[in-house]
Amino acid sequence: MKLATIILVFSVLSSTFSTSASVDTIRTRHIFRDGDTIISAGGEFEFGFFSPGSSTNRYLGVWYYKISKGTVIWVANRDRPLKNTSGVLQVNHKGITLQTVNSGDGIIWSSNTSKSMKNPAVQLLDTGNLVLKDEHQDVNNTKDFIWQSFDHPGDNLLPGMKLGIDLVSGIDRYFTSWKSDDDPSLGSFINRLDPNGYPNVIVTKGSVIWSRNGPWNGYKFTGLPKTSPGGIYKDTFVIDKKEIYFMFDLINVTSAVMRFVLTPSGVQKLLLWNHQQQSWMVYINLLVTDCDRYRLCGAYGRCNINNSFRCECLRGFIPKFPEKWKAADWSNGCIRRTNLVCGTEEGFVKYTGVKLPDTHHSWYDMTINHHECEQLCLKNCNCTAYANVRSGGKGCLLWFSDLIDIRDLTEDGQDIYVRMPSSELVKSWSSRVKRKIEVIAIPIVVLLGVISLLVYKKRKLLKQESLNVSSESVSLTKIENEDLELPIFDFKTIEKATSNFSQDKKLGEGGFGPVYKGVLDDGQEIAAKRLSSNSNQGLDEFKNEVSCIAKLQHRNLVTLLGCCTEKGERILIYEFMANKSLDSFIFDENFRNTMDWPKRCNIINGIARGLLYLHQDSKLRIIHRDLKASNILLDHEMNPKISDFGIARSFGGNETEANTSRIVGTYGYMSPEYAIDGQFSVKSDVYSFGVLLVEIISGVKNRLFCHPDHSLNLLGHAWLSYKEDKLLQLIDGVVLASSNHLEVFRVIQIGLLCVQHDPKDRPVMSEVVLMLSSNMKLPHPKQPGFFMERYFLEADHLMSNTKLSESNDFTITALLPRQ
Repeated sequence: MKLATIILVFSVLSSTFSTSASVDTIRTRHIFRDGDTIISAGGEFEFGFFSPGSSTNRYLGVWYYKISKGTVIWVANRDRPLKNTSGVLQVNHKGITLQTVNSGDGIIWSSNTSKSMKNPAVQLLDTGNLVLKDEHQDVNNTKDFIWQSFDHPGDNLLPGMKLGIDLVSGIDRYFTSWKSDDDPSLGSFINRLDPNGYPNVIVTKGSVIWSRNGPWNGYKFTGLPKTSPGGIYKDTFVIDKKEIYFMFDLINVTSAVMRFVLTPSGVQKLLLWNHQQQSWMVYINLLVTDCDRYRLCGAYGRCNINNSFRCECLRGFIPKFPEKWKAADWSNGCIRRTNLVCGTEEGFVKYTGVKLPDTHHSWYDMTINHHECEQLCLKNCNCTAYANVRSGGKGCLLWFSDLIDIRDLTEDGQDIYVRMPSSELVKSWSSRVKRKIEVIAIPIVVLLGVISLLVYKKRKLLKQESLNVSSESVSLTKIENEDLELPIFDFKTIEKATSNFSQDKKLGEGGFGPVYKGVLDDGQEIAAKRLSSNSNQGLDEFKNEVSCIAKLQHRNLVTLLGCCTEKGERILIYEFMANKSLDSFIFDENFRNTMDWPKRCNIINGIARGLLYLHQDSKLRIIHRDLKASNILLDHEMNPKISDFGIARSFGGNETEANTSRIVGTYGYMSPEYAIDGQFSVKSDVYSFGVLLVEIISGVKNRLFCHPDHSLNLLGHAWLSYKEDKLLQLIDGVVLASSNHLEVFRVIQIGLLCVQHDPKDRPVMSEVVLMLSSNMKLPHPKQPGFFMERYFLEADHLMSNTKLSESNDFTITALLPRQ
């Protein structure tokens, strides 16, 4: 009896799933209860029961295990939660079932499979996929899976998951938002592929389309932000007779962890795990502007995010309800001014740089060229427009209904040809001729202006002051009249807020002029930057900052609240930053002791995310050109915000670099190709970021650095320290006392990669953000720019026309001869 009892107890224990067992599989002999878990072979994911947020309900799901433990990526019983810990999972020859211990509630959830198995097993893979298969089947062959969670997504799309339809099995893979962070049941938003017409990915809210990603152009959906070359991931879009799907995969970066998530509010986000801060960061925000809302401008309306009056009718169309249109209700769209009459002479009006309209009622053929596509549309009276889906005139797309959801795109916009009657074509042709004449006239006027400028240069110099006052008054009036989506403050309001620009309210003074703290009548604290009469920044810089930053919104960019141009004043009103600028902390002997490594690391990551937004994700591609410690402001929680866009440059289309003979910026932060040749690009900002990064870690200014053993600047010293494996001597003592040294060494290496002499060797900001947030292997940096002894550098200054101040914070403007 004793032996039998021991055997019975052993049998029971072996059949109960052990919570401590590091296995990734559940078999038929296992009893899987609440409290038991399985972990994928590589430790990436865990499967078991959980309660989300503050909820006490119990759910069965998959979550990250190695990183971000508790971040749930899939839930089985989303709409049927368990009220207690009585849940039991069973695996048998018919599939997977979830019941309660007494089975009184019936089946809570099941895999709903019809195929019978001899040796069924549930396995959790390192991709996050929970699969049901026969025991002997290969997990690398997805065709052998009887069932898999990847076919039934939750609110997350992971690398390798398909979003779309299997035309053979009929499986429709789409992901849906949670109701809230505490409730994983089906929310209001669904992200799915619409297979009708030319397939497209859409987000719906209930039964209404909320947003649309735009058609696939061969490498991305045109309505989504463009990722940088050599990015972290690649997109795939497949259309064939068996399936239609979208999928993304990581590019040879095993240490990166990324996921798409559809939030309860309907926002799509691509999240990247930051290994340094141990948190998720937003890598790309998808569909966040007014123009991303589906059919905001109605039929034949065109949305432009840079206009406050977002919508306009296509040429030859007029608002269907003019009064509603004037009241900014554009939902009814536009109608033709002249109706089409089949059989009469018709043609097409070309629109460039747009997100193509909804393709739900369209037809496509990827083998037809541009001319054939045009002829097909002309022959069909119901065809309203045509376009080439791919670049180079490849792929024909025809529309057979109203054109809906068109918007202007600064990057990756496509061409569309809208069918119009001949009378409208004449008007359009006349308009184009008129515009060409105007363009020709403008160069003539400019040429005459240049000649006049040269002839009367001496007279102009004598009267410069009076002319400047007059010119600025006119320009400032124009600023007031322009719709920059920015409030205009009256002078009395700012005067009152700053106590008549009292010296007691003065926060500091830069190249632009003094900055004052103020408090508006509603209690809001502000910082008012007032252009002084002898400011290095002129009207152009003032207008540039107003027009540039007014269009930008990011947590790591300072918010411009408005401006004041009354009485010839030039005042910029910003949100108030309680902790002033970064340089007042890291370069101050007293305050730097409060800046431990976690704080500096947070600041580095914040600046990187802000720059990534400027270079890649903003409405305009922005190159800052004056990134430095004094232009990084800190809020009350020490979060960094990039400021001072007076000399920033914006680009459209696919532009990434430019040349100038007017060199502006701060010596010590400028890249070699910019300071010497006037060539600037996103890589120029990357160089400045690298300088800033090394300064933050060392607590020393690049230009003011001195060393008893050599005459190198801080970058040169950092590179030598890296080569000689002596990085400890570079790091601020406060950082050393509060950090993992290897982590800091890694960040220094990233900084040195950013300041390499050749721009081609420097990473782009998307790569920098990945380097900072992951443990990916880093390349060895090459020699930094301006790596030379100081006496050579000084001699070089004597040969140039650049005039430099003794202060490291002096912003220079120089005209250099072009070679």
